[in-house]
Amino acid sequence: MGRTREDKNQIIAEVKELIESSQMAMVIDYQGLTVAEISDLRNRLRPLGGTCKITKNTLVHLAIDGNQEWKPMQEYLKGTSALLLLKDDFGGAIKAYKSFQKETKKTELRGGVLEGRILTKAEVEAIGDLPSKEQLIAQIAGALNAVTAKIAIAINEVPASIGRGIKAYSEKE
Repeated sequence: MGRTREDKNQIIAEVKELIESSQMAMVIDYQGLTVAEISDLRNRLRPLGGTCKITKNTLVHLAIDGNQEWKPMQEYLKGTSALLLLKDDFGGAIKAYKSFQKETKKTELRGGVLEGRILTKAEVEAIGDLPSKEQLIAQIAGALNAVTAKIAIAINEVPASIGRGIKAYSEKE
């Protein structure tokens, strides 16, 4: 039994809502995955702010129709397509997908869309190679801490050197 028009409209609305609340989308070929493997992928993405949505390409086309930011994604919607919709931690989610792909060896990344710009497979993987948000924050905090420590040492050294100079002068006389 096929889907009713009402079911299709509900799916289109759900996909449209997911896409609009996401900042990045990746399209993968999921052919050959079992339900357990798809659930595993979803479980890996969920804590990182990602969602895996599988639906017919025509329904996705209807959901992104009229939205210029997501229109470039239509190029990748051929065959068995799954959308990986990412909200926050792009690098972490891409790393989670790459780890999943390495384990199953059944999926293939076609490409993605970020802020209306189409991304090739290589560009998406390059984003995944970037350090995570937490690592970047730690690196920035470490750099700021090093600078403030050097300034504090320099400021402390001025009165200490003046004191040593005065002491040496007084001992000289």
